[in-house]
Parts: sequence; C-alpha cells; structure tokens
Amino acid sequence: MNIETICVQGGYCPGSGEPRQIPIVQSTTFKYDTSEDMGKLFDLEAEGYFYSRLQNPTCDGVAKKIAQLEGGAAAMLTSSGQAANFYAVFNIASCGDHVVASSSIYGGTYNLFAVTMKKMGVEFTFVSPDCSPEELDAAFRPNTKAVFGETIANPALTVLDIEKFASAAHSHGVPLIVDNTFATPILCRPLEWGADIVTHSTTKYMDGHAAALGGCIVDGGKFDWMAHADKFPGLCTPDESYHGVIYAQRFGREGAFIQKATAQLMRDLGSMMSPQSAFILNLGLESLHVRMERHCENAQAVAEYLQKHPKITWVRYSGLPGDAYHEAAKKYLPKGSCGVVSFGVKGGRDAAETFMKHLKLGTIATHVADARTCCLHPASSTHRQMNDAELDAAGVGADLVRLSVGLESKEDLIADLEQALAEA
Repeated sequence: MNIETICVQGGYCPGSGEPRQIPIVQSTTFKYDTSEDMGKLFDLEAEGYFYSRLQNPTCDGVAKKIAQLEGGAAAMLTSSGQAANFYAVFNIASCGDHVVASSSIYGGTYNLFAVTMKKMGVEFTFVSPDCSPEELDAAFRPNTKAVFGETIANPALTVLDIEKFASAAHSHGVPLIVDNTFATPILCRPLEWGADIVTHSTTKYMDGHAAALGGCIVDGGKFDWMAHADKFPGLCTPDESYHGVIYAQRFGREGAFIQKATAQLMRDLGSMMSPQSAFILNLGLESLHVRMERHCENAQAVAEYLQKHPKITWVRYSGLPGDAYHEAAKKYLPKGSCGVVSFGVKGGRDAAETFMKHLKLGTIATHVADARTCCLHPASSTHRQMNDAELDAAGVGADLVRLSVGLESKEDLIADLEQALAEA
C-alpha cells in the first residue's frame, strides 16, 4: 500500500461483523481457561495478552500501523517520546557502556542522556551533526553500543546526514537510532537511508491535536545482532528472567529488539501507552499525510516572509534556498521540511519575549507540531537547563524563537506575525 493508504487503513483489519474502527480494549487483564495456556505466554512461546502493561490489542494495532508507515519489522508504543528514546537506548546499552549522539537534539533528550543516563552508568559523547567522517569515527570507543540522532533536530532544525551516521555506526558494528518526530514517515523514512531503529514522540505530528501523550519505537529488522554478539549480550545470551530465552535466536532480526524491550523494559519499568491514548493517536494518524502537506506549505510561506522582515536577524528553515541544510533537505526531505521555523528577533531575548507576548493566533506553549500555531523561547523554557555554551553547541542560541506553524490560513498567520513584530 502507498503511505497515504497505510495512514488510513494500516495496522487494523476488521473481520466480517467486527468494528470498523479499532476497538478500545480498556482492560488491564485477560482471561484464560488453563494455567498452562497462560504459562506459554510467560515463556514467550505463544502470542497473546495477559496484562496491558506489556501488551494490549489496541496499542498493538496502532504500533503495527506505525511500523508499516516507517517500513519497519516491528514496533511498540510507549507513554511518551522520552520513554521511547530511553527504552531504545537502554535496551542495548547499560552500565559501563557508551553511546555516540548528535549534539543537535531536543533539550529533554540531551538531559536524559547527559545527566540521567550518566547516573545509570551510560556515557555519551556528543558530536556536531556537521562533523567530518573522521571526527565522527574518532568518537567511537570499544564499548560503544549505539549512535543516536534526530532527522530534524528540535528546535535547531539541523538535518541529520543519516547516511553518514549510519555508515559510521555500521563500521563499528552498532545500530543507528534516529528520532523521526519532526519529519514523520510522510517526509522521511530513516530506515531507507541506513538507520536501524526509529523513535517518535507521537505526541507531536502523529497525534497532531495535543490530545494524547505517547511515543513509539520501530525496529527496521535488518541489524544482525548475532554477528556482533559480544557487543549485545542482552540480545544474544540467555535471559534468565525469561527461562533462558535468547532473543536474537528465538525471534530473529525482525523481532528480537522489540521483544526484549517489551519483555524486559516494559515489564520492569512500565512506561506503557493507555488503550485510550492509542485510539486517539490512531485518529491522528489517519490524517497525517494530509496535515503534513499543509504544515509544510504554511511553514514555507512563513519562513519566506520572516526572511524578508527588517526586524528578523536570521531564519532557519531547510526549505529556504541558502539555508545551511537546504541541500540535505533536498536529499532527505524532498516532500517538505516540517512545520517548524526557528528565527531570531532583532534586539535579542527581550525583543523576542515582547514579540511573543503580542501574538494572537500563535500561543506560547511548550508543545510543538500541533494543528494550532504555537511559539516558544527554548532558552528560557525547554532548554533552560543548558548553559550558553551548551545552547550554542546544540544550535539553540539564547535569541532563538521556535514557531510551530499550524493548519490555519497562512495569510492570517503572516498578518499575526506582522502585528506582533510591530510591537517588538
């Protein structure tokens, strides 16, 4: 099926007389006739459901749709994008291990890696997304277990050279994990460019209406874990908490990563998505292909307007000719560069805050990638835990304003920017 059809009909296929819309299975538990039947589930010898902390039919149907959209082999939903990124990394890297990551990533993810996971014994080396292949290669260590980046960084809007990072990861026998939240599979499918695992904050464009928190992990099913068994003992040696199952042998390349993340991490940490949230997410997915086209159209118009405005010092949007990532966007994002525009208001932090205060259609909110236009000053909100040097390294200067362009009329949005800038 084409990706537009998958958005509408993927993941769930009702039988004769069954609900046309995916049912909300709002139950924590599931009944079985015998203990032997349930025992097979605990031994990972049979498919089925016994407790919604691990798996639920509604969540599984929506996860299957997202796997189809990304061209992956298997997927799992999580309670948030943060949980998805944590699980994706922690599933293969533990205390004493090392990960290479792009420095141009969402501030919350940076904090997760640089602070929280560091306390857990996982060390990260952050490299510029524009680093040379030699500089990237130098960041690896014998205990490196993964490479991480964002297709379109939030809010720096750098475009990751996926092939460069994938090549480096594979030359060192580790997978590339790519957060594809801003691009969505409508604009880019990282697995087709060499990525091995894709994550999403489904809270953003996939939901599209600020209605339900969520995250997702998609495994491409191509990485050969057993070929690098010494690096990934969690996947390639017996798991005594599940009767000695070896995930890479039992479930193969297509299922090992997601099975382990479900059986171990979701079992023990419990960051699951609720069936109700999965249902809401699916409603958003059904219009994702239509919405992304309008987001890109509106953002392109807004970026072109801002680029010519005398009170704007700079604009960052890869859809603009001359943007530092315009050529990368033509390669990886030929259908559009998402709906987020970053820019600086002449006069710096104070002028930016005055401008934002006078917006009428664009609201100040921590959210992004919404049907409604919203605006944020990251240095004083989402990235406030970072000092100026870290902000600059992440491509998020203290003067940066992030505008998430919604689905309203582009003429109305530009008029709103015009009147707000007049006050700055």
